[in-house]
Amino acid sequence: MLLLVVVVGLIGYHVYKSIKPPPPIPLPENVSEICPRIKLNDGRYLAYRELGFPKDKAKNKIIILHGYGSSKLVDLKITQEMIDEFEIYFLLFDRAGYGESDPHPSRTLKTDTYDIEELADKLQIGPKFHVLGMSLGAYPVYGCLKYIPHRLSGATLVVPLLNFWWSRMPKRLLSSALKKLPIQNQWTFRVAHYFPWLFYWWMTQKWFSPFSQNPRETMTERDIELADKHTKHSYIKESALRQGEYVSMQRDIIAGFENWEFDPTELLNPFSGDNKGSVHIWCALEDKQISREVLLYICDKLPWIKLHEVPEAGHLIIHEKQHFEDIIKAACS
Repeated sequence: MLLLVVVVGLIGYHVYKSIKPPPPIPLPENVSEICPRIKLNDGRYLAYRELGFPKDKAKNKIIILHGYGSSKLVDLKITQEMIDEFEIYFLLFDRAGYGESDPHPSRTLKTDTYDIEELADKLQIGPKFHVLGMSLGAYPVYGCLKYIPHRLSGATLVVPLLNFWWSRMPKRLLSSALKKLPIQNQWTFRVAHYFPWLFYWWMTQKWFSPFSQNPRETMTERDIELADKHTKHSYIKESALRQGEYVSMQRDIIAGFENWEFDPTELLNPFSGDNKGSVHIWCALEDKQISREVLLYICDKLPWIKLHEVPEAGHLIIHEKQHFEDIIKAACS
């Protein structure tokens, strides 16, 4: 009996160790010398980067939300001439757990949204700003439209995340969008949604890969070319994940695919009457990750959102100079 108790205890300890996420990798003591950071009311710090026109003179103030596995160091494909023409101030920051930004102990869509608002207030960029999110990093834009619409001068979602468990959208439509993904990806998103407490184990177990290893299942040939160019700047990813993959990328997936308090089709138009502004969704017609049909459904239910369909473009549309400039022009118009 004693031996059985010891064996069961050892097995239980091993299981506990395998599913319990590790603590964040500590940032260096001189982190504030590496990049500017601002302290939030809860004691956490967010690292940020400012570009473009001076914020006190800028006509357009755009907060950029980086994508999955990226950071504030993402390269914006825009010329100085265009920045000057539209008088654009860009604010980029590491979302919680990425780069030099402290993790949030219970990160959600709502906490990410209020991080944006508080960062804008701490940096005094003004009462209104435009939010632009890309891919998985676009889900806080939905949060801004829901929780802080009064702070927005506009919003842009570029090939935005689809939560396959949105409550008000047709189940068949979302299920069809999920089944277009590789089977490994499908199960990873299901685990993140249904069993977030098991997600660290799922992402670190050695039996099978949590994501497809064939890039052609999720990317176009042009996407692969752009991804290869991006990997040459490996310092961006190294910086993004310096505190560990759990508090950055894995918590990103959990927040994106958790049960939301709202469905995108329930959003109200923040720019009615005298309140001027616009909301844009950019859909790449060759995107293998984001279903065009779901985005069409959202924009059909919310006709105040302007849908831009880009032919011969894939998921990494944001890294194409011409397309990125078109996205910014629309945001500034």
